[in-house]
Amino acid sequence: MSVAGRAGPLGGQARLRRLTCGIASLCLLTATSFAAPQVVFPDVVPGAHIQFPRDEGSHPAFRTEWWYVTGIVQDEQGAEFGFQVTFFRSRPGIDEDNPSRFAARQLLFAHAAVSETKQGQLLRDERSARAGFGLATAKEGALDVVIDDWSIRAKDGGGYRARVLSKTFALEFDFAAAQPPLIHGRDGYSQKGPQPLSASYYYTLPQLQTSGTLSVGSRRHQIKGVAWLDHEWSSAILDAQAQGWDWVGINLDDGGALMAFQMRNAKGQEHWAAGTLRERPDAPTSVFAPDRIEWVAKRRWRSPRTGKEYPVEWRVSLGERTITLLPLMDDQENDARGSTGTIYWEGAVIAMDESGRRIGRGYLELTGYGQRVSL
Repeated sequence: MSVAGRAGPLGGQARLRRLTCGIASLCLLTATSFAAPQVVFPDVVPGAHIQFPRDEGSHPAFRTEWWYVTGIVQDEQGAEFGFQVTFFRSRPGIDEDNPSRFAARQLLFAHAAVSETKQGQLLRDERSARAGFGLATAKEGALDVVIDDWSIRAKDGGGYRARVLSKTFALEFDFAAAQPPLIHGRDGYSQKGPQPLSASYYYTLPQLQTSGTLSVGSRRHQIKGVAWLDHEWSSAILDAQAQGWDWVGINLDDGGALMAFQMRNAKGQEHWAAGTLRERPDAPTSVFAPDRIEWVAKRRWRSPRTGKEYPVEWRVSLGERTITLLPLMDDQENDARGSTGTIYWEGAVIAMDESGRRIGRGYLELTGYGQRVSL
């Protein structure tokens, strides 16, 4: 899951619209003085089997969608970096009959961040645009999402490539699939709350073999590592009681993969939860219902910039299996108020078993903590 669309700290449908539209003025550029016809978004329902490569592309009829790549990589000297590249697509449903090419029928946003674990520094940037004019696109039928010189694309002959050029960092990473997709929920129907329509279509490409270049300032690194790609699309992912979530995706050291999340209510209690576990590359997938998942916060960190407090260490239980999540560094708070209007914690973590042995690495996402900081 990702924060700005993987729909953020604001509960309910109005909150979801604000979140996925990002900057309100961008959505209103094409609005007219008369009331636009009501837009009907398709529901997410069981039984719509995900197909590849078709469903790697955009689903523009749905309200919101995201492609989310994270991973932990090392350079030639063994220095370690975490990275996040996320693209969001939003259908605002405003003035869709307007024939102008400037009409904001589809909006695109992107977040990118690099965790320099040795320096304890998070480098980040963001982009936003309306689709069109050859500058911002989310194509159907195949993975090809672009905002200017940022992109995630399927490569000819197989695999994927992410490219980000920022003032403080740049990356160009290639990803090669090492195992089949991890399909969440019931054949990709991933329920996010007690109501059946509070759901997304959701799959993961885990254990992506990663290589490429990472530039930080004047330093250029050749990197290798393992990544994780999530893709979700939905029209109503949050219900009125959901105020935020905790999510983790872990590439297990033995080749397996684990995803778990909990949606929280206004009191910070579990509102819904789910998880998926593939013990080994050739093992069947186990899907966990809410009553078989428990998240227990173990340590909190307070941001010196926003004052938000995040539980950055966790004990997560899925059935009989319990793992501990430890951050590679505490300060991995992402301030994305310039695009999607959100502030959240998104960071590289290691997973330990109950004996304290490392069993995997991945990314943890924490949304909906503390009061939103005004601009």
